[in-house]
Amino acid sequence: MKIFLTVKEVERMRKFYLISSFFFLGFCPSVFSQDAPNLEASKPDTLIIDSLDNQVHYPGKPLIMSLVLPGAGQFYNQSPLWKTASFVGVELVSIFAWNYFQKEAEKRRDEYQNFADLNWTLDNWVTNRFNYPDQEQIDGRIWSSFPALTKLSGTHDLKLIISGDLANDLNLTRVSSDSLDIHPEWFYSGDIVVVRDRHFYENIGKYDQFVGGWNDARENWYWEEKDVGDSTEIVIKTPMKQKYIEDRYDSNQMLNAAKYSVTVLMFNHVLSGIESIWGSQKKGKERNAQQTRIDSKINLVYNPQNPLGVGGLKFSVYF
Repeated sequence: MKIFLTVKEVERMRKFYLISSFFFLGFCPSVFSQDAPNLEASKPDTLIIDSLDNQVHYPGKPLIMSLVLPGAGQFYNQSPLWKTASFVGVELVSIFAWNYFQKEAEKRRDEYQNFADLNWTLDNWVTNRFNYPDQEQIDGRIWSSFPALTKLSGTHDLKLIISGDLANDLNLTRVSSDSLDIHPEWFYSGDIVVVRDRHFYENIGKYDQFVGGWNDARENWYWEEKDVGDSTEIVIKTPMKQKYIEDRYDSNQMLNAAKYSVTVLMFNHVLSGIESIWGSQKKGKERNAQQTRIDSKINLVYNPQNPLGVGGLKFSVYF
């Protein structure tokens, strides 16, 4: 069976075909480019190539840079300048703070040790042990009322160096200060000196046992109660010992501040590294979004030989 169409019917079908083709091609590319899942973008990338500046960006590189120098990873990620400046600023302040507090702690340590060298002697300690001071306290207590003051041996001791004839007789070069309680004549021989090490400087300021060594112990010693939580403790002091305790405390505070500065320094490295990873991932997502974006454009092609002036469609894709 043959079907005969008039010229007007043919022209009407041609118009319908062109309009239908234009509608389909105009909307389908945008659907495929925007709604279809992008499988390539979902794959984990080991490196990112920026098509804008032709640079290769390694996600792990800013982490290493920030761990070495805080702020370097942010600079590599091209983050806002204030981020780089903040991490670098904290780094510099922490270094300067550590250097200042460390030197200040050493300076104050030298000062309180020199003070102890001038005002605490083994001679005072032994003399006050065997020849008690006569001064009475307000409540009637005397030197002998405190067991810690009436003996040289106790919970802690000092290291003593023996030299000369005494060392030859005893065949010893070092003894504990506890031995002087039984052999005070060793001290009076003049061949014993105290070792002024870290334990020495801690003991003379911390324990009542060594109060007798201070120069003002015979005239100005006193006792006071110290609250230790569930009970009270008797602490025996002198004005010189109290000053020594305060100076030593100030030095330790400077040392603690130096330790805190180092802690801030370490955390600054770690936080800079964590932020650099986050920034690198964010930049990577932005670059991937730019690379996977596809723009399309459809234009009609003019044909003067066609009565409608349309010779076809031009479909362009930009990426």
